[in-house]
Amino acid sequence: MSKIVWDAIGEKTYETGSKYAVIYPTDATGAFGEGVAWNGITGITESPSGAEPTALWADDIKYANLVSAEEYGATIEAYTWPKEFEECDGSVEVADGVFIGQQDRKPFGLCYRTTIGNDTKSNAYGYKLHIVYNCLAAPSEKGYSTISDSPEAITFSWEVSTTPVDVTGHKPTATIIIDSTKTTAEKMKAIEDILYGSNGTMQYVEFTGDAFVTGTDYYERSGEGTSASPYVYTKTTDASYDSSKTYYTRENVGASNPRLPLPDEIISIMGAAADPGNG
Repeated sequence: MSKIVWDAIGEKTYETGSKYAVIYPTDATGAFGEGVAWNGITGITESPSGAEPTALWADDIKYANLVSAEEYGATIEAYTWPKEFEECDGSVEVADGVFIGQQDRKPFGLCYRTTIGNDTKSNAYGYKLHIVYNCLAAPSEKGYSTISDSPEAITFSWEVSTTPVDVTGHKPTATIIIDSTKTTAEKMKAIEDILYGSNGTMQYVEFTGDAFVTGTDYYERSGEGTSASPYVYTKTTDASYDSSKTYYTRENVGASNPRLPLPDEIISIMGAAADPGNG
């Protein structure tokens, strides 16, 4: 083991910012639904609580400390919110453009990203994905001021409490943080394709049905699939399905909707932590 070195080049890191926020409102069964972008986030303040020691005394000495359970809370600040958040904030649209408040608040999942910088790459060093489960937004104050010669946009805020979810082999948790500087780009992409969804690619796929579906375009293929004779897809002129032919449809292959993976799925994708050893 060599002597400790402070402030080595490339090791002076910092964390800043909050962006790419996504919420995942729960459905009637309590499962997390499709993710929706939350634009206009100005800040997220994490406020954990608990983990407070209670001293036990015996034999005239301090015998042990009992530590209370830790809870995760946060404050979300934003200029606006997505429509899907309204039910999470206790509002229900009862007619077009008409909302009533003081309704049941729907739990939701949350994901956002912070930037990791260092002394050599600045803000391009890396980033962290913050994932929060079972958030519940409390009623919050909204202050509306008159427009003046120094106008300011209203910043709204919500106090958020959480309920942990299960993690195999560990205590339940309400949060997961994924650090891009400690894993591979491939694994980060795999997680982000789940959290944010993926576009996929448009491809011609062989049609396996036995009747045309109204509103769908069907194609016939010519060519041999070689560089000299590549496949050519031409929209069929057949008005109905001909069983003697092979048809193709054009589909978005590999596309997926954004969703919130649970901790066990994330751990499976990212792999178990390496053993730090003793050396």
